[in-house]
Amino acid sequence: MTDCNALPIEFPGFNGRKIQADFCGGDVSSDGGLLVLRQADRWIGLTKRLGQVLPDPRDPERITHSLETFLKQRIYGLALGYEDLNDHDTLRHDPLWQTAAEREEALSSSATLCRWENRADRQAAWLMHQVLFEQFVGRFETPPEALVLDFDPTDDRVHGAQAKAFYHGS
Repeated sequence: MTDCNALPIEFPGFNGRKIQADFCGGDVSSDGGLLVLRQADRWIGLTKRLGQVLPDPRDPERITHSLETFLKQRIYGLALGYEDLNDHDTLRHDPLWQTAAEREEALSSSATLCRWENRADRQAAWLMHQVLFEQFVGRFETPPEALVLDFDPTDDRVHGAQAKAFYHGS
């Protein structure tokens, strides 16, 4: 019988918290990919930059969760398949999620995230678009002279009374 004893994998910690992946059990999170996502975000600086440019009309005296923390919690959640905000009522207490957001206490509740998301407007969408565009162009040594956006206008005709038949191009 094979005896597999993989060595633990060390990740950069946060505020004295040791982050280690191993296979011995204990208090576990099933979201190990969160640490990889956190490192990628640190490398490209997406949530940091978004936190700098997006407006935050909240009263600074009453802020518990920073805008960057909201962004990390929500973007990481979406990337890991937690589309529904209600998932965050449990995830907010997970030490791995808190560490990924660089916090030592509970993250935002689903209600708080919902209020924040519902406040988004065209200006916020435009600012997010600008950040993503700047990051894309910034990855080139010299900016490209042109970007080609290839929209496929294919119209696949649907015949009969099939479900969702009205979602075709004509």
